[in-house]
Amino acid sequence: MSRSFLGEFEATLDTKGRFLIPAGFKKQLKEGENTFVLNRGLEKCITLYPMDVWEPLSKQINSLNQFDPNVRRFTRQFLGGATEVEMDGAGRMLLPQTLKEHADLQKDIIMVAVGDKVEIWDATKYKKFFEDFSPHEFSALAAQVMTGNSETKL
Repeated sequence: MSRSFLGEFEATLDTKGRFLIPAGFKKQLKEGENTFVLNRGLEKCITLYPMDVWEPLSKQINSLNQFDPNVRRFTRQFLGGATEVEMDGAGRMLLPQTLKEHADLQKDIIMVAVGDKVEIWDATKYKKFFEDFSPHEFSALAAQVMTGNSETKL
């Protein structure tokens, strides 16, 4: 059974780099689910994977041809920051410093549901992303992606 998260949730990092998992996101977790993998996102964000999503992805990446230099570059970049984390008893999660630096996270963050995973963005950068993306650009992108022409330029 596939899963799909919904919503955007605001949170605040404390001085130790921890944040409280928002109730709206926590409600979407499976019973007893508290272990995740945090990883560098493909953009300047962190991606949070539930273990049941991470494990097949990791297996797929590990089955790639490691003799191909592009595979090694991708694997190194993608898996290099992957860190297993647990939600503590208070419902908090600690972000590793290297990942915080990758995403340039400050105090206010936004957790964004993206299908079966969640992206963690600096709140200011995430809001700017939408401010800089016009309705016309979004419409053109939607047409390309939804018709299978995502390789073409906007």
